[in-house]
Amino acid sequence: MSIVKINVLTVPEEQREVLEKRFAARAGSVENSDGFEWFELLRPLEGTDQYLVYTRWADEASFQAWMEGSMRASHGGGGGEGGERPKPAATGSTLWSFEVVQQAAPKA
Repeated sequence: MSIVKINVLTVPEEQREVLEKRFAARAGSVENSDGFEWFELLRPLEGTDQYLVYTRWADEASFQAWMEGSMRASHGGGGGEGGERPKPAATGSTLWSFEVVQQAAPKA
């Protein structure tokens, strides 16, 4: 079965729009990766300043290949005006890992 990776990002209120715009601009950076199955960016509604970045992968090897390949390239170099990297929108990040042991879909 698949594996799930959830990146928990602590995002101050004033940086929420910045974070969401950056994710919207990522334009397929993960969708074309081998073994990629699903992505969701989850905005908190109340009681927390933590966004959840949910991705599902066919296996751990697919996730690691993405981490070492296109993810590293897209997060690595400078990019803003004057070659400076933009300031991170999140003030903290934690990665949770899960193995899918059961799943269900709506009945047709």
